Amino acid sequence: MSTAAATSARPGEVLADLLPVSSVRVRDIALVVGGAALTGLAAQIAVPVPGSPVPVTGQTFAALLVGTTLGAGRGVASLALYALAGLVGMPWFANGTSGVGVSFGYILGMILAVAAVGALARRGGDRSTLRMAGTMLVGEAIIYAVGVPYLAATADISLSSAVAVGLTPFLLGDAIKVALAMGLLPTAWKLLRK
Repeated sequence: MSTAAATSARPGEVLADLLPVSSVRVRDIALVVGGAALTGLAAQIAVPVPGSPVPVTGQTFAALLVGTTLGAGRGVASLALYALAGLVGMPWFANGTSGVGVSFGYILGMILAVAAVGALARRGGDRSTLRMAGTMLVGEAIIYAVGVPYLAATADISLSSAVAVGLTPFLLGDAIKVALAMGLLPTAWKLLRK
């Protein structure tokens, strides 16, 4: 694929589809592994939240970017690889942990969220600031819809307590992540169209 062909997006494409390659299979494998690694690295950026068993991390931001840039199929494969490797002992969940803990529900939610944001990106959900904001908000809502009830069940706390320790303290950070994504992906598309 030539550079000119790589920079002219067709409907239904995501950013990763624009990469010039000699082998689609090799590209896709590299993107899936790279997306899992990026999510694992971002999970190490962890700030404890007083009173919460869940830290603020870069993990959700990375996961949602993986979904929007790779699309639903590669994004889900990437986050599934991330989750499976962590389950079998790879210490790349938040704070270098692995296995199933009280915050594992957020990781399960990320897999579903990546499918949704990847599908939205294929429909242009990452090409303008307003659409990107909506795409990220959908992804964040899915992560919390799975993560918060899982936290309540595994930590043996009420759902309202889980909301208080597993959602409310993270809203400001999520707003910042959404704002970053609103600038990052639409800008990438604009640069590629030049």
